[in-house]
Amino acid sequence: MEKNFSPKRITDLIELKKEGAKIECGASFEVIPVDFVQRDSPYRAHIFLCNYSGTIDDGKFSFRKCYARGCPKNICPHVSQAIMIANRYLKRDYIRLRQGGIEIEEKLFTLDDMVVKFEDYKEEYSPTLTIDDYINIAKEGNEVSVSIELEYLPAVEHFANYKNSQTFLNGTFNVESLGKVHPVQRCLACYPTEEEKDEKEKAMDIANKRLILLYQRFDDANIKYEKKLFQ
Repeated sequence: MEKNFSPKRITDLIELKKEGAKIECGASFEVIPVDFVQRDSPYRAHIFLCNYSGTIDDGKFSFRKCYARGCPKNICPHVSQAIMIANRYLKRDYIRLRQGGIEIEEKLFTLDDMVVKFEDYKEEYSPTLTIDDYINIAKEGNEVSVSIELEYLPAVEHFANYKNSQTFLNGTFNVESLGKVHPVQRCLACYPTEEEKDEKEKAMDIANKRLILLYQRFDDANIKYEKKLFQ
């Protein structure tokens, strides 16, 4: 009898593999325009989604992960930077999957994945630092401190033939290092807004598990921060 599995994170897949499950996994990409409202200020961004799907033993699974958010303004990184950020986090997940014994075709985001392209998407933008970079900076002996803001962002995703109301659990990490302060944003989970009653708590659990893993890395690197979780 076919089983249905519900892993929601890369970590879930790796844990199932450790328990002896046979896993086949593939990845497909979407870059979609999304209308966000943050602190009563509406803006449009593009989110970089990877849809993971496949089989676990004789059952199917699928989940999606947001790797970056790109904007034409300064609310979040420009799309050109967001592609680089998304690919860096994606490569890290590929390494984790491979080390966990899970084979997957290693594809990356490209500008060709854009559903709606910005007129200035070919402009040159310098790479922006990620949380991983600051963890490495701290491990090299530099002082790094992080103030953390967690918030629920209502949004509307625009797919080819329909719209989808979604609420994103967003983390803003204001990193102070080397004499500068740099905000780094991460999408930690999301849920269908219309299904808040059933799905919000599940999304909170996923987001908090991701935060706990990140905080463990902060501790290992002696980064100063105040632990916050979604409630």
